[in-house]
Amino acid sequence: MIQEFKQFALRGNVVDLAVGVIIGGAFGKIVESLVGDVIMPMLSAVLGRVDFSNLFIVLGTVPAGVGSSLEALRKAGVPVLAYGSFLTVLVNFILLAFVIFILIRQINRLRSAPAPAAPAAPAAPPEDVLLLREIRDSLQERR
Repeated sequence: MIQEFKQFALRGNVVDLAVGVIIGGAFGKIVESLVGDVIMPMLSAVLGRVDFSNLFIVLGTVPAGVGSSLEALRKAGVPVLAYGSFLTVLVNFILLAFVIFILIRQINRLRSAPAPAAPAAPAAPPEDVLLLREIRDSLQERR
């Protein structure tokens, strides 16, 4: 059983999958930073300087003395609908899906590129060269 597991774990597909997951995780962090640090601030500037991460709707009663920020409400156990966080995650997903689509599209183009043409057969020698070869061969036969 250990031998079978070893064969399974060391197959090329499993190792490739593990590498893909690791690289995907790192790539996900890059996209998350792009969305959180570049795109969302630009969107919030266009839409009136709104911070999407702090958009929420309070669903319960707020106890006295609790701040009105999302963090304070969550610490107090107040139910909130944090749709701003959802918007951020949604934009992350859309960007990540688009980038992966572009990558897969390029990989498919590279894979379907036509194979290099086989080397062309050498061109037939000119007629005068053929005649000279015939003369040479006939002279050698006479000797």
